[in-house]
Amino acid sequence: MSIELKVREVEQLFRDLDSEIGVFQVKTGLSCAPGCGKCCTHNQIDASPLEFLPWAFHLYLNGECEAMLEQLSDKSDKTCHIYRPIGLLEEGKGSCSSYIHRGLICRLFGYGANTDKYGQLRLATCSLIKADQPLAFINAQKMIDANLPVPVFTHYYMRLSQIDYQMGSTIVPINTALKMAIEAVFRYYTYHPLGDVVKGVA
Repeated sequence: MSIELKVREVEQLFRDLDSEIGVFQVKTGLSCAPGCGKCCTHNQIDASPLEFLPWAFHLYLNGECEAMLEQLSDKSDKTCHIYRPIGLLEEGKGSCSSYIHRGLICRLFGYGANTDKYGQLRLATCSLIKADQPLAFINAQKMIDANLPVPVFTHYYMRLSQIDYQMGSTIVPINTALKMAIEAVFRYYTYHPLGDVVKGVA
């Protein structure tokens, strides 16, 4: 499968997820605080290269891959490279510099569920949502227990791996995933011309 078609399929997966999350937010009333980027500052976020393929493809189309690859190679800290904090004095405040191309993990966290050891779905959300919206969080979990549809991490990662098993099932630190996504795009276009098929992609 070509890079362009993989990008289209990943983007369709994202659209499906965003639609499901939108419904879940309306039903539960849960939402992130405006300007909050605390979850992005975690230094142990893992992701797959495939979920950042649309981001890497976008960079390629705009001639930004080489510069970004160099930045990633020089990066020493483990926080997500594309996260942009507001400032040193605004701890936990910031945003994604490529929000439209953010990864699957970025979309799922806060509004996705994992299965516990008893086979029950448990909402995986941040400590701030739990602290600032306790009633909404408790009610959301009750609604999930009562079969309210909720995005499930394993389901979406399974769908992702069906697009490209190797890229989708490889889970690495997020900056490594960013780097691997760029390298995959570079490798592909070393041997394939960038054709008209890219219209409407990224």
